Amino acid sequence: MNTTTQKIHYPPRLDLANTPTPLKLLHRLGEKLGVELYIKRDDLTGADLSGNKIRKLEFVLADALDCGADTVLTCGGAQSNHARATAIAAAMLGLSCHLILRTPDPSNPPPLEGNILLDRLVGSKIVWITPGEYKRRDEIFEREAAALRESGRKPYIIPEGASNALGAWGYIRATEEVANDLANLPDGTDRPTTIINATGSGGTSAGLILGTHMLGMNAQVASINVCDDRDYFVKVIGDICENAISNYQIDLPFSREHDIEIIDGYVGRGYALSRPEELALISDVARTEGIFLDPVYTSKAFFGMTQELGRDPNRFGDRIVFIHTGGIFGLFPKANEFAPLL
Repeated sequence: MNTTTQKIHYPPRLDLANTPTPLKLLHRLGEKLGVELYIKRDDLTGADLSGNKIRKLEFVLADALDCGADTVLTCGGAQSNHARATAIAAAMLGLSCHLILRTPDPSNPPPLEGNILLDRLVGSKIVWITPGEYKRRDEIFEREAAALRESGRKPYIIPEGASNALGAWGYIRATEEVANDLANLPDGTDRPTTIINATGSGGTSAGLILGTHMLGMNAQVASINVCDDRDYFVKVIGDICENAISNYQIDLPFSREHDIEIIDGYVGRGYALSRPEELALISDVARTEGIFLDPVYTSKAFFGMTQELGRDPNRFGDRIVFIHTGGIFGLFPKANEFAPLL
């Protein structure tokens, strides 16, 4: 993609997140890995709204209100950070919230802990479905929305992760923050930088890719997938980028082949399933830097980053910005798995 710097005109947005979030230098871990390593603390977007999802929801929920919605529907895994952020933000805005969450046995749903506890505390209704049914979530969305309309409600469907063309603006805006953060460093924005993030639904990656090019940054985005595979995410992220470019008349050429970098091979046991080495990394980062990665997204991405650097210390150049997308509440249901490490 040929970069062009342009003034960014954003769609309407709600002010829900605590932003800008800080960019912190990880002295000890960076020295250990042989790179200048920064972490963008998007886990600090809020205590309850913690994480990357609220950035996207600021735009998506503004549209929901503009459409006159009184109920929002969204979906995810049992411990979905996105579902939790949506449920809490909906309560803040006086909206009802229905969550469609997947679990192996809907007749025996997971315990009331972590994100699920917060979902229920703010009054969201949870519809439990199987992973097989989740593949037909668009049909289930329509079924639930139709039932709400029949009862006189005005539903608004938010896709998984709020990852669509509108939600991507949350990370275009976050990229502006990163650019400002880098501009305040001694060598500024001239020095090449690799921005690394975990990708699970594609919206954060799409926003970062679009943002870096809209701002003309000397930066490459590398996304480490926590589920599915490279081909899946090239399609998903590519669709979001192309829809955003088309829907919002963003003046940029775009190539899926050249502009999307997916680092595959670190899904491990599967989505939200942790390997011992991933849990050990969470503990190591916590003890070394006092920062908590989450077991679903950031630990897999951080683990992948360290493995890639172990094979090639120059893999990402000598300056990395790791996007901490939050998820601390997902640690609590893993307590028994952490016990042997502690």
